[in-house]
Amino acid sequence: MKLTKTLNVLILFVALSATSLTAQKYGYLNSAQLLTELSEIKAADSEIAAYQKQLISKGEAMVKTFETKYQKYAQEAQSGEFSPVQVQEKEADLAAEQQKIQQYEVEVQGQIAKKREELYQPILDKVKNIVDALGKEKGYTMIFDTSTGALLFADEGEDLMAEVKSRLGM
Repeated sequence: MKLTKTLNVLILFVALSATSLTAQKYGYLNSAQLLTELSEIKAADSEIAAYQKQLISKGEAMVKTFETKYQKYAQEAQSGEFSPVQVQEKEADLAAEQQKIQQYEVEVQGQIAKKREELYQPILDKVKNIVDALGKEKGYTMIFDTSTGALLFADEGEDLMAEVKSRLGM
């Protein structure tokens, strides 16, 4: 009789364990592939390319102006038209202009990154909201991103921070 009770309890425990294991549902998504296939990303990329081209053409105009000034200076300096003081002033002016060009290049990189973030963020938020909704609707415990190994969705669980701290003596 005691053996039967123990056996029944053991069978119940195994059944409950198996049920809880099968209740967990995992999914995955390759976000990199998804994003390359999204028409909104393609449109954003086109807009970024046009913006980049506009900024680069302004930089190219700055470089062309600098090159023209430098060639003029080099010709005038070779002909001996400048005093040593004038040579120093012209070279300082050219160096300042060259520094402005370099600063502009750095600004362009920042502006392009800002534009990319501005255009991509609403799309990324939309995808995240859909993944979250799908995870909740379909009962997924977790959804992983196979392109990065990141966790895209996790069912709300219990925060174990306090217990871990307690066990660490904190």
